[in-house]
Amino acid sequence: MRIGVAATPAVALPSLNWLLGSEHDLVTTISVPDKASGRGRVLTPSIVAQWSQEHGIPCLKPTQSEELIGHLEKLDLVITIGYGVILPEKILALPKFGFINLHFSLLPQYRGAAPVQRALLNGERITGVTVFGLDKGMDTGPIYVSHTCAIEPTWRASELLDALSQMGPQALEESCEMIAKGEIPKIQVGESSLASKVSVEEARLDFNHKAIRISNQVRAFYPSPSAWTLFRGDKVKISRLGPISDTNNLRVGELAFDGKKLSVGCGNSESIEIVELTPAGKNEMKASDWARGARILPGEIFG
Repeated sequence: MRIGVAATPAVALPSLNWLLGSEHDLVTTISVPDKASGRGRVLTPSIVAQWSQEHGIPCLKPTQSEELIGHLEKLDLVITIGYGVILPEKILALPKFGFINLHFSLLPQYRGAAPVQRALLNGERITGVTVFGLDKGMDTGPIYVSHTCAIEPTWRASELLDALSQMGPQALEESCEMIAKGEIPKIQVGESSLASKVSVEEARLDFNHKAIRISNQVRAFYPSPSAWTLFRGDKVKISRLGPISDTNNLRVGELAFDGKKLSVGCGNSESIEIVELTPAGKNEMKASDWARGARILPGEIFG
């Protein structure tokens, strides 16, 4: 089939690499326009646009979806992976077999922009990938393929996204085979849930919560927007936690450093070890190194 891929982030790269070496013809990619980034505000293409240039694949960067009409009519299928743009129905109908999307949850659970973050935040142990046909709804189209993935207890959003992105090629290959054979996808059934976009304020840690809730926040929000708190009025981002202790004499948010391990008091008389963090204006570092430099006073808190 003549296929286009509409995508923006790095999670699309495993699927693009598969498609490039497959029996299908990767005709074009579609990505967002270049954006200003860095201190110099230099216009920078998306990761998918950069990949396309490196592999000699034409990349369209429309500012309006109507700019795609002439291109989409020549395609059999378009695959979307984190494209980040809502397309109208008239655009979805242009390729011979329409559009399919690779989504990082087991639909109909976690429809929306942040399925990985929401799954981790809710303490899920199982998630997966789903390939479905795009329609006018928010991740409501019929399902071609879904595969499950066990979530490792130490995985953060970055590790889980990487694992799910590696599952993309197989799921897409199976879906393309179904489409070529004329097989009909299945209507979504079961209870649905939404995975709304996460905010910086939502990532602020409240140490009145149980330690497991704090742990889930840190895992869910790494690397962006990153779970955070305040110390002496400055923002500190927390990037990795250690074991939970169910017995401690620390107040909520109170810090304790024994020369090797930094712990913080949480709700329900628990505490949790802080392993890595990023102080304001500095790079990520070991929490123990930060604690030595900060010279934490007895009774000082995060919050």
